This record gives sequence, C-alpha cells and structure tokens, in this order.
Amino acid sequence: MAERFDLIVFDWDGTLMDSAAAIVRAMQAAARDLGLAELPDERARYVIGLGLGDALRHALPDLDEAAYPRMVERYRHHYLSSDHELTLFEGVTEMIAALAERGHMLAVATGKSRVGLNRALGHSGLGAYFHATRCADECFSKPHPAMLEQLMEELGAAPERTLMIGDTTHDLQMAKNARTAGLAVSFGAHPVAALEVESPLACVHAPGELARWLLDNA
Repeated sequence: MAERFDLIVFDWDGTLMDSAAAIVRAMQAAARDLGLAELPDERARYVIGLGLGDALRHALPDLDEAAYPRMVERYRHHYLSSDHELTLFEGVTEMIAALAERGHMLAVATGKSRVGLNRALGHSGLGAYFHATRCADECFSKPHPAMLEQLMEELGAAPERTLMIGDTTHDLQMAKNARTAGLAVSFGAHPVAALEVESPLACVHAPGELARWLLDNA
C-alpha cells in the first residue's frame, strides 16, 4: 500500500512514554510544597501537553503571579528526580524502528522543555530515530500550530502528508490549526470522550493498537 504520510509527528508524554501519572504527581507535590490545596487529578491531567508555564497557569489560575516561578522550580525538582525511571509504552521502540525502516520521516512535538526532552530521548534510546523535534520553550505552546508548521518547513512535508499523534485535545487541536491529520491515543492523559470531540482519524486504545494502525494506514 502506498504511504499516506511522509511525516509522522508524535507527542511524547502519554503517547510514547508512560509518564502522565508521574507528571500529575509532580504537579501535586509542587502544589503541596507551596502550601496550596490538593490539586485534583483531573485538572492536572487536563494541562498535560501544554508548555509548563501555561500548564501551571491553567491548573492553578488563582495562584499569585509571583509564585509561578517557585511552582515551576518545585515541579521540575519532583519530575526530574525520577524521570530516569519512566519507561516507554510496550512496543514503542519496535514501532518507531518499523516506521523508520519504511521510510517515514519522524518527529516529536511536545510540551516538554528542551532539557526535559533531551533527557527523555537519551534515557529511552529513541533519539537517533527522529529527524526533528520541537519543544514548548522553543515556540508557541499547543494548540498553536507553530510546532507542526516549523517541523513541516524544516523537513519539507506538506500538511496533507503529515500526521500528528497525541493523547490530548491540545495535540488534536494543534493538528487542526496546522491543517494536518490527527490521530488520538486514549491511554495517556485525556479521556476518550474529549478526544473524540476533536474528530481524529481514529482513536486507538492501546500501544499495540497504535502500532497496528500506523503500519496499516500510514
């Protein structure tokens, strides 16, 4: 079957790496460090995928502006102290290798910082597979289309030949804003009902199902 997409762009947390729960825990620990009320899981999970500053402002809109730098520092402390223990979802390495073998260009568009993504790429061993990456501290945060637009320009891919894959509505809205296709995974941060509102090509429910979908349809 002829390839449908030249460029496949992955979100990182909750899509390739099983890290959504760790992000929630780090946000909640940072809130406790500042003496704030317990941050509900649902609110913390909703902001996963946004740049860290935007995420914390959405999750804690009543926090004094002067306190956000301290919140960022405590979040990074808690998350980076254990990020080396996080693992890829089962079968992700094999899936990425198979897509690369078929000749797809591969990229990452993530709400992580550059330092955080570089750490994750190094710990996971996937760094060599990706032709380009964009992080939230390098351009506008999702759902702004800048990450995808920059990746397509750098790699010479057309919007109609580009697929964005993610576990949040932010990913799917970014794909719409960049005029690319979007594919949802439901095993990360956002619930199926919210993902389906964004009308992705499909919503897959397990890492193995994602691999099969891509090999059959991409």
